[in-house]
Amino acid sequence: MALSVASLFVGVANISLIDFLDGRVSQTDWLVLQTSRIPRTLALVFAGTSMAVAGAIMQMLARNKFVEPATTGTVEAAALGMLVVLLFAPDLPIVGKMLVAGVFALAGTGLFLWLLTKIPLRSVVIVPLIGMMLGGVISSFAAFIAYRFDMMQAMNVWTSGDFSTVLRGRYEVLWLAFGLAIIAYRGADKLTMAGLGQEFSVSLGLDYRKVMTFGLVIISLVTASVVVSAGMIPFVGLIVPNLVSLAFGDNLKKTLPWIALLGAAIVLVCDIIGRLIIAPFEVPVGAVLGVIGSLFFLYLVLGRNAYAR
Repeated sequence: MALSVASLFVGVANISLIDFLDGRVSQTDWLVLQTSRIPRTLALVFAGTSMAVAGAIMQMLARNKFVEPATTGTVEAAALGMLVVLLFAPDLPIVGKMLVAGVFALAGTGLFLWLLTKIPLRSVVIVPLIGMMLGGVISSFAAFIAYRFDMMQAMNVWTSGDFSTVLRGRYEVLWLAFGLAIIAYRGADKLTMAGLGQEFSVSLGLDYRKVMTFGLVIISLVTASVVVSAGMIPFVGLIVPNLVSLAFGDNLKKTLPWIALLGAAIVLVCDIIGRLIIAPFEVPVGAVLGVIGSLFFLYLVLGRNAYAR
C-alpha cells in the first residue's frame, strides 16, 4: 500500500501528498491522477501480481526453479502474435489482440515443454538455457518480419516493459490478468500435485493433462495481456517465486498470496526507481528488472550450487 501511494505521487507532474490530504489539489492535478497515475499504479500492481503467479505456475509445471515466461519463449511468442495481428488485422480490438497473442504464447510454451521431453537427463540449468535459445529463435524470426515490413519500432514497444504510456482506457485488459491470478489460486492444490510429476499425480487421481492445460492457458493469457498493455516484464516470475519458496516452501495454496504481493511490490519499486534515476526522464521498468533479474539468476546458478541441484 505504501508503494502504491508513492507511485501516485512520483513523476514529472509535481503533485504533493500533503496538498492531496489537505484537499488543495488543483483540477489539473486531479486530471493527471485520474488519467495517468491511478491507471499506471493499477497496471503495475496487476502486471506484477499476475506475472509472478504465472512464473510460479511455470516453475511448477516444468518442475524447474529457473524458468518463467521470459526464459521459455512465451513472451517472445506473444510478441510474435502481436506482430501478426498488426500485419493482418490492425483494427482488431485490444481484447482480440490479447487473445491472438495468447494463442501464440500457448503455442510457444507448448513447444518449450515438448522440447524438454526430447532431452534426456536434462540439468536444471540447461532447461532455462533451452528456453532462452527458443525465445531467441522466435524473437529473431519476429525481428525479420518486422524489418521486412518496417515495424521495428512497434516491435520494440512490446519488448521494453514501459508503463509510461499507460493511460485510462489502455490498461483495462490487465484486470483479466489479475482475475486469472485469482483463478490460479483456486486451482493451486491441483497445480502443486501436477508439479510432483505425471506418474505420481495420476496415481493420486489427478487429471494431469487437464491441469497442465489449465496452467498453460493461465500462463499464456497473463503473458499476452501484459505484453499487449505494457510490453515484456522480465524476471518477475523468476525472482519472486524463488524468494517465496525459500521462505515458505512449494505449496502453491500457501505461497501464491505471498507471490502475488511480492510480485506487485517488486514491479512498483522498479518503476519508481526508473522514474527517479534520471528524472525528469524515465528508464523503462523492464530495463530495471532486467538488471536485477539477471543478477539474481546468476546468483541462483553460481552462488547457490546446492539450490541449483
